[in-house]
Amino acid sequence: MLTFNYTARNPKTGQKVSSQVQADNEQAAAKLIREQGLTPLDINVERSGKLLRFQRIKAKDKVLFSRQLSTLINAGLPLAQSLRSVSEQTTNKPLKVVTNQVINDVEGGTSFSGALEKHPTVFNRVYTSLVAASESSGTLDEGLDRLAIQQEKDADIIAKVRGAMIYPLIVLLVMLAVVIFMVVKVLPQVQSIYSGLKGVQLPLITRILLAVSHFVTNYWWICLIILALLIFFGSRWARTLGGRSVIDKLKMHAWPIGKLYMKMYMARFARTGTTLVASGVPLLQVLDITGESVDNVHIKASLKRASEKVKGGKALSDSIDGDPNFLPLVPNMLRIGEQSGQTEVMMAKVADYYEKEVDNEIKNISTIIEPVMMICMGLMAILIVAAILLPIYGLVNQTGFTGTG
Repeated sequence: MLTFNYTARNPKTGQKVSSQVQADNEQAAAKLIREQGLTPLDINVERSGKLLRFQRIKAKDKVLFSRQLSTLINAGLPLAQSLRSVSEQTTNKPLKVVTNQVINDVEGGTSFSGALEKHPTVFNRVYTSLVAASESSGTLDEGLDRLAIQQEKDADIIAKVRGAMIYPLIVLLVMLAVVIFMVVKVLPQVQSIYSGLKGVQLPLITRILLAVSHFVTNYWWICLIILALLIFFGSRWARTLGGRSVIDKLKMHAWPIGKLYMKMYMARFARTGTTLVASGVPLLQVLDITGESVDNVHIKASLKRASEKVKGGKALSDSIDGDPNFLPLVPNMLRIGEQSGQTEVMMAKVADYYEKEVDNEIKNISTIIEPVMMICMGLMAILIVAAILLPIYGLVNQTGFTGTG
């Protein structure tokens, strides 16, 4: 099935409409357009299908999609008409294509949640499950509004954590660039000075750095091959279950990012759980979905174990109490919610608390990282300067000793 871009005129209003439709050929596309009560003016096959694969649908686009759709449904418009209106307004091409496919499925008799499930890379399980629950309860507009809030907060917290990681990475790259410059440009000149001095025993540190400089200068292509292989096999390993397990464990416990990631995971778990519980999704399904949305294999495993305990009659708070993959405040707050019949409210409070804690941890990391990086840069500079100057001091001392003798 092909995607067609079209321009049509609404005979009732005289207005021009531009949108997309999916059909097997141009004639079938024209028929579908006429069935919508429009007169087709121009129809062209979408030729950027391959390009769309490489374009991203950002979180803000999905937030806007959810908010607009919620507003239109709340105003009393039918679902298909609301979707078509959203499709016409969106500027994101991949999202427009997906929305038009959803429209075709909905008009063909598929439920809205069922149509969304055909696009798992765009609409995750949190999204489709909440839509399904909202459809069943007849509160689709409220469900979509909750989704928009959840997506907005989730995207915001992820952006903050990524932003906190950028500064140390930039400093690390600068340090690496300085070292490469010293090794490739400065040390070879030092080597040419010392090569003419016979009988002078260079310090070990100088000999090591000169050997590194010689290798990098003369065999740089081997360094590039090794780096490329490390990146290739490292990225493949990171996608395996064992690789993800190691990386996720490091995120949770490595200094100084461990506390930041743990608080982010707790915030995402609580925020997603709040959204699903508020929409009437069953608890066991909530645990299953949040396990995927948190994006950490260890927390996912903990939630799977908790789900089994809940099936056996245990409360959720007792099921995760004492689990090392959950911070103690989470089960304590959940227990209060369970006892008072306000689980949703307590989960929301947990989410709010840890979202604020993420901001505090980012500030703490920024305070710690800067002096640590400066110390590292200072030590590297001392190392290189020592490698250059120690032979000179040795030569001066040797000359002075000889002259005195």
